[in-house]
Order: sequence, then C-alpha cells, then structure tokens
Amino acid sequence: MTFFKAMLDFFSRSRNARLSAFFTLLALIGCVTPLLSLRAEPTPSHNLVSLDVVQPPVLPEIRYATRHNFTGEAVYSIPRLWLHKDAACALSRVQHELQKSGLGLKVYDAYRPLSVQQKMWDLIRDERYVSNPAKNKGRHTRGTAVDVTLIDKKGRELPMPSDYDDFTERANRKYQGATSEEKHNRQLLEDVMVRHGFLPFPDEWWHFDLKGWEKYPVFDIPLKSLVRSR
Repeated sequence: MTFFKAMLDFFSRSRNARLSAFFTLLALIGCVTPLLSLRAEPTPSHNLVSLDVVQPPVLPEIRYATRHNFTGEAVYSIPRLWLHKDAACALSRVQHELQKSGLGLKVYDAYRPLSVQQKMWDLIRDERYVSNPAKNKGRHTRGTAVDVTLIDKKGRELPMPSDYDDFTERANRKYQGATSEEKHNRQLLEDVMVRHGFLPFPDEWWHFDLKGWEKYPVFDIPLKSLVRSR
C-alpha cells in the first residue's frame, strides 16, 4: 500500500478507529500514554505525573489514604497517586498489552514522600517489606516503584498467593504453597511487567521497580503540593 492510500484509509475510518490506530502507533514508538504532550502541559521539574495520565486507564485502590493498610491509619493526605513520567510511560505499555487479553492493572501505590517512608519504616523495621530510608532513601520515594495486581474486565482482582501488604512468606515470589491458579497469575503479572522495563522485588509479588530506579532523585514533596503544581 502506498503512503497516500494508507493516509486515505486512515482518514476514512471512524473517529474511534483513528484514535485506536494512533495509540497503536505510539505504542510502537515506545509509549501509549498521552503524557503531557497530548495534554499540552509543561513537564514539572520533579517529573512526577498523576496516575490518570496512564492510558488505557488503570484502576487505583489507594489504601494508604484510608485505614485499610498495615499502619492502621491514613498516611496519605489525599487519595491520589503520582509516579515518574518514565514509569508512567512503561506502565502504559503494560496496560496496553494486558488490555488485549481482557485484563488490566490495579495500582495500590506509587510515589511516596520520604517522610511517609520514614514513618512506615519506624513501624515495621523489616527490609523485606519496607525500605530503610537510612540506606537508600526508599524505593517509592523516587516515583519509580509501583505496587500492582491484575484485574479482569469487570475490575475484579485475579487470585494471587496473598493479599496486598501481607507481610508473611506468602508474599514472596518463590512461595510454593499457593494454588496453581495463584502461581500462574503471579507469574503472568511478573512477566508482563518485566517485558516493559520493570524489575520484580523478591519479597513482594506486587512490587516492581523501574529499571535503573536507584539513579532517580528522591523526593519528599507532599501529595497536596503535587496537586497544586499541576
């Protein structure tokens, strides 16, 4: 097909078909998210962007903004998530691939201010489940770590070996006491995340770090300040 025939074919499609083709092209380039450029917004100096820029959309469940977490209190001031734009782009590619199979991501956590990381460490002091800020300033504090699970088309979580933030051996990626379905889903999640540039954390099946995470700067920007900076 010649270039002109291809263009004629493109514009003869419906609006939804054109949009689908456009985002497919972006996926081939390396990012399907409408990050900043499509929104005509300047990139903030900290490069942290709202989770809602990830396309196709992910399902957030921000437990740290509620009491339904291991601390027993709301440690996030607002129910919003941010992540570094590089991680957002990679997460969009994950979501795009999963959507083809009728699946998607639920996101529990992303960027975490350093002061909140310190508070969590003071409660647990177990590096299998919470990073010690004295050593690496934390992983979530860079906006390059995400806590995720798989969901179906109706938003229902796929069975996993444990619940989120389960601080037992069931959370470990090598735990073999899970059912075959749970182990399959755990591996499915790990495989798709790794394909798009994330590294799995050994002690938490839900935790993934963008490759090269340790090179990104650490932030202690309050979540409400990020809302005002948009």
